[in-house]
Amino acid sequence: MTAPDTLVLIEGGRLQPFGFDPFQITKDLGLRTILVTGDTTEYLKSAVSRESVEKNVDRVIEADISDAASVVASLRDEHAAGRLLGVFSITEYCVVVVAEVAHALGLPGLSPAAGRDARQKQRTRQICTTADVPVPNFAWVQSADQARKAAEELGSPCVVKPPSEAGGIGVKLCSSPDEAGLHYDIIAAAPTDRRGNPRPMGALVEEYVVGYQVSVEVVHFRGAHHVIGVTDELYGPHPHFVAVGETYPSLLPEKTQRECADVAVKALRAIGHNFGVAHVEVKVTAKGPLLIEVNARLPGAQITRLIHEAHGIHLPREVIRIHAGLTPDLNTHRDQAAAARYLTSPAAGVLTGVRGLPLAEELPGVAEVALYLAPGDRIQAAENIRDVLGYVIALGETAGEAARRADAAALEIGFDVASPEVSTLHG
Repeated sequence: MTAPDTLVLIEGGRLQPFGFDPFQITKDLGLRTILVTGDTTEYLKSAVSRESVEKNVDRVIEADISDAASVVASLRDEHAAGRLLGVFSITEYCVVVVAEVAHALGLPGLSPAAGRDARQKQRTRQICTTADVPVPNFAWVQSADQARKAAEELGSPCVVKPPSEAGGIGVKLCSSPDEAGLHYDIIAAAPTDRRGNPRPMGALVEEYVVGYQVSVEVVHFRGAHHVIGVTDELYGPHPHFVAVGETYPSLLPEKTQRECADVAVKALRAIGHNFGVAHVEVKVTAKGPLLIEVNARLPGAQITRLIHEAHGIHLPREVIRIHAGLTPDLNTHRDQAAAARYLTSPAAGVLTGVRGLPLAEELPGVAEVALYLAPGDRIQAAENIRDVLGYVIALGETAGEAARRADAAALEIGFDVASPEVSTLHG
């Protein structure tokens, strides 16, 4: 029998370049890589994804990635040959299937129950309320009438969100009970999430709490939760919740950071989180830190990049080590800071030009300015993470310096947008 040498990656993130990093990392660790995907053609849509798979993936398998039994069956020969070390996914939408597959094959992994409870926002809230983890007041509703009633009881404005999306998709601040009912109907009209997985019927209606939000990055290894750090998160204007930036490490006082970390770890223990990484969102309010969400995955956007730039911890690589049964290096190797700011458009239409890129790149401390789109592409006014057009990353000796540099660079960049009709007339 062959010695274990293979890590299974269930789906990629499909965001460039972050979503394909695990392919390269696994290769760099000297491991054989299997990609299990629901649709191989997704990786042929861009040169970046196609090249990443061709260079770094040893075998591609198609299976129903919403069903653990299907994935397990697709890996039967590899498992029988004794080649599998572990299973991992970078995407939120595969947390549960990764946990279930790992459990079925006897590989290192998160408790399937904890994975399910983290993915279902109402379950997280219910469990954490019972465990005395501080959370905003909330109601789980399964009709527009129930959403309106919950909004009346919780007060306006209130937040209405789907049960199992990510990146702010479907989350809206509703100004009245009627708007809450209308937004419930929009959520209920989509039977699947954006990855095509069945979505539970219902929505979370929660009290809107005023404050500022952070995320706590935590890794569970050898029976203990290790807090990597606290990230300051910035969001765009209401009614949506679009991430427009992060600063790492947090600018908040040490005491406040500890309190946020305590809430995060208490929530993870409440749901039985017992393996790997978690990205826990906490809001600092007049009532103190309140739990917003538990995500049993790597932090998204550019947060792992910021952690690496600031403290020298390559979080994706170390988490992949854990899933492969190896020992991670979670030690801080340098004491600096980093910040990201995300570029968005205030209007929908056709991108006709980008201003200020050279000016932004000239600023001291700017490490990277990147765009996802090019002139001629259609763009949306930002409603969630999918509408981000690019980003700026800046470094500094302190979090304050990194944040000021990132803000200054982002302000230099502007977008020229024409309505689709105007673009057609002049095209």
